[in-house]
Amino acid sequence: MKKMNLPCDWQISRDKLTERGRYILETGQWSDCKFIVGQEPQQQILEGHKLFLAMSSPVFEAMFYGSMAEKLDPIPIRDVQPEAFKTLLEYIYTDKVNLGSFELACELCYCAKKYMLPYLVKECTKFLWSDLTLNKACRAYEFAKLFEEPELMEKCLSIICNNTNLILNETNWEEVELGTILTVFEQDELNIDNEIELFTAIEKWAKAECSRKSLDTLDSKTLKSVVGNALSKIRFLTLTPQQFAEGPGKSPLLSRDEAFAILMNVSSSDSDIPMPDGFSKNPLHRTNPTRTKEQMTNFFHCNGRPKKPSIDKYSWPQPIEINMRNIRNEQHDNSSTASTSSSTTRTIAQNSSMENTSRDPQKYYCLRTMGQETDCLNSGVLDCSVTFSVDKNICVIGVQVPTQVPYEAGSTTRSCWSTDGSYTEVLYAHLLDSDGSRLTYTHYTTKATTGNLVEIGFDRPVYIQKNKVYRVGVVFNKAGWYPMGYCVQRMTCDTVFFSFGVGNSADSIRDGLIRSIVFTYH
Repeated sequence: MKKMNLPCDWQISRDKLTERGRYILETGQWSDCKFIVGQEPQQQILEGHKLFLAMSSPVFEAMFYGSMAEKLDPIPIRDVQPEAFKTLLEYIYTDKVNLGSFELACELCYCAKKYMLPYLVKECTKFLWSDLTLNKACRAYEFAKLFEEPELMEKCLSIICNNTNLILNETNWEEVELGTILTVFEQDELNIDNEIELFTAIEKWAKAECSRKSLDTLDSKTLKSVVGNALSKIRFLTLTPQQFAEGPGKSPLLSRDEAFAILMNVSSSDSDIPMPDGFSKNPLHRTNPTRTKEQMTNFFHCNGRPKKPSIDKYSWPQPIEINMRNIRNEQHDNSSTASTSSSTTRTIAQNSSMENTSRDPQKYYCLRTMGQETDCLNSGVLDCSVTFSVDKNICVIGVQVPTQVPYEAGSTTRSCWSTDGSYTEVLYAHLLDSDGSRLTYTHYTTKATTGNLVEIGFDRPVYIQKNKVYRVGVVFNKAGWYPMGYCVQRMTCDTVFFSFGVGNSADSIRDGLIRSIVFTYH
């Protein structure tokens, strides 16, 4: 922004406040604060006016005029992209916003939430509604879930369910979050021909995820480690033996024993070999939301299953002879000469769950030991972060931070507490890689009690590579007193060694607000 050679009496030619606001924003006239926004190499320095910003946002008000006013110059804003922050400033100064892309709308909405600009949040949400297409439906769903926009979530999920077969083949499917995949796979109504489409989609996603993590894309255990319990959502029992053998049965996502056990259960409902642990026993086809009743009837009969679950006897299709990664033919009990499998009765327990879910991996908490502790007043917004590295590959699933300290005489913050010391905590958390690129972030609101720790879970586990530097940050948006202090910089949790403050020239007392890293590993 240039301030030299500005015209005199420029106010005379601008009769609207928005025009004058745009002028001082663009020229930097009388600016009294600076922000260094984003991460290198896209980092930019932007100028602003404290009074203008504080007029629009209680967060900026606390930042500039609160009891803990920001002293840094320029003020670092690491978790927002420069383009989004520029658009935020334009809205504050001119009451206008130009949302040129879906990506900018998502980024700006995060920024508007952080700085508590509800009207701008509405503008972003409105734009996303109008720009919602098939290739953006999953990302829009993830955005709506993150920012607790239930109407947008519902609309996105409806689009996904009604166009599942198209969305699974979108090029950006491989970038969808695992949590979104699990939500889709849990639906009873999906526009698919059969479960092979879901299996193919999760296999494609798993290979892409392994490639991103530099893992073996052909190793069964590795592929399974990244898909969580997605396989437990696939209804293999709705497939014919031929469909399974020619599709999922050949995939490295299933072990040889799992493929054989599933094939035996697909071929015969009274197989002596049980379904593998954690796999679905649900024999019901999903309803296709776009098909008519007549089409549904034909669909079920063509796929070798009755229209409704029945206790009447029926015959299954003839088992076929296969050679599946050296599964021996004799294991099929002479299936190559069998004409049809015996008639059987399949009874569905009405009051029991059809699904077996995999066990969640064990969670570990690297709780940092704190030295001398002090209390700090947050008058509106409190930003803290810490860098860390580990000596093993892990998956970070969240962080723990302290809640407010119990009421002290003279404090004015107790008015927001209940009689039992509980209050509503409002937090943002994000995780950055060594280049400053944001890996994940979450907006978290919860009922908290004083003098405790609160766990903030990320929307998805984030793979952390050993000996690389990452930064985790949390923003507190509730006024009150918080305990902070210097923490031990090296900790061992189970067999994982953590180093905190990596690359920092000096420790920060605010680092102590990041009390614990929550993670899993094998």
